[in-house]
Amino acid sequence: MDQLILAFECDPAEATICTPETVLEFFEFEPVFGQVNRTVVLIFLAAFIVIGVLWAAYRKPREIPTKFGLAVDGVVRLVRDEIAVGVIGPGGERFAPYLLSLFLFLLVGNFFELTPFINFPIASRMAIPAFLALLTWVIFMTVGFARQGLGYIGHLVWPPGVPVVLKPLIGAIELVSTIIVRPFSLAVRLFANMVAGHTMLSLLLASGVVFIGAIGDIGFIKGGLVGGAWFIFGMAIFVIEILVALLQAYIFTLLSAVYIQTSMHPEH
Repeated sequence: MDQLILAFECDPAEATICTPETVLEFFEFEPVFGQVNRTVVLIFLAAFIVIGVLWAAYRKPREIPTKFGLAVDGVVRLVRDEIAVGVIGPGGERFAPYLLSLFLFLLVGNFFELTPFINFPIASRMAIPAFLALLTWVIFMTVGFARQGLGYIGHLVWPPGVPVVLKPLIGAIELVSTIIVRPFSLAVRLFANMVAGHTMLSLLLASGVVFIGAIGDIGFIKGGLVGGAWFIFGMAIFVIEILVALLQAYIFTLLSAVYIQTSMHPEH
């Protein structure tokens, strides 16, 4: 094999890997229906999967639920009881549908990273976590004004229970944290974790396959041993990413509930 990696212009028939001109090509897809690209298709696919799972589990009430129904009901109860009510407190059940939709959508979207022939978590496009974080921001800001009126901003700017000397400093920090930092950190946390996992899996598994496939040209030691090591390491990361996909969906949902709770019950 004359060349493993070629930059910019290359002939796929002659090169094993063609390096893209920009890193964005790892995360962007060509349109499949006019201006609709694969990312948009995956967003709708994740939404339809969530709707389909809930519909299949609850469309027919059963005296003896199936194992599938019990599993789905367990997830619903976890979000409703442990996150919506457990974190937000009294009145938290009103936000259970939103938090459940958020958790399931992110869970399915994150697991797309590990799905054969997809291998792309939709949260690795910054627009997705940014939009969801903005939606959470709108909800907890609306709840704050609805419950406290203008006092919501007043409590942020002039926080009660803080020494007068520190009130301006603490108030400025709280205002910036609530208005700007919360949605930004919520979005970036999810985005960064999913991009990191997606990139590591792509590089490790692809490198392993390339080196193993090149044994005849570069020898067994470089091809088989090095390629095998990369592939095994990639599979280990694959297992870890299962946990990461679950945890990131849970953390995003949990923090959304925490932010809503601080708007509903500022005394806590």
